[in-house]
Amino acid sequence: MSVAIVTGAGSGIGRAIAERLAADGYSVLINDFDPAAAQDVAAQIGGLAVQGDVSDKNDVARMLETCTQELGAPTHLINNAGHVHQARFTDMTVDDFDRMIAVHLRGTFLCTHAVLPAMLTAGKGCVVNIASQLGQIGGVELVHYSTAKAGIIGMTKALAREVSSQGVRVNAIAPGPINTPLVRSLSKEWRDAKASELPLGRFGEPEDVADTAAFLCSDSAKLYVGQTLNPNSGDVML
Repeated sequence: MSVAIVTGAGSGIGRAIAERLAADGYSVLINDFDPAAAQDVAAQIGGLAVQGDVSDKNDVARMLETCTQELGAPTHLINNAGHVHQARFTDMTVDDFDRMIAVHLRGTFLCTHAVLPAMLTAGKGCVVNIASQLGQIGGVELVHYSTAKAGIIGMTKALAREVSSQGVRVNAIAPGPINTPLVRSLSKEWRDAKASELPLGRFGEPEDVADTAAFLCSDSAKLYVGQTLNPNSGDVML
């Protein structure tokens, strides 16, 4: 049985991924900082909701324990939890920067660090990290966000080199602008300017990223190791 933990799955991309994996037959643990949002998704897809802050190691340990007891050891981890905050670099506070790194980069580390031993013991597993195209090209008024996402891409590559020979695949997705609550929280000026830069001329939808995640979680992606896939409306072309 495939058991997936999806962090930050109460809305947006995480919710779409949880819904897609459940439809594909996975048992899904829905993690979110907002307990009501997690419960709502769990009720919809027949999953298990666990509230928690991915930057808190005790919350992560509790999430893993609950998953193992209720669903079984996780075979798939989707590190999606995140938040966004817009500020010029000179106006950014240390707390702004630290929180961004904590949620995105520390959270990805803690969750992966928690689930990896069981995957290595089983000789199989899959980790998908949600990065961003801003981790590849940077973003104005999003230095801290871009930095955190670039770190996730680097972590993906390095960890893939360590564990792929032991049966655990680690890959990343770097979405472009997606119509999610997080992106809609950015200024209209930023969103309009960004849309005008895209070859497709429009933002993507959470389901577009969920399709990519479902592929990376599947056996069809068995040769994908340390890769970063880019559903981004043409914002980055590699």
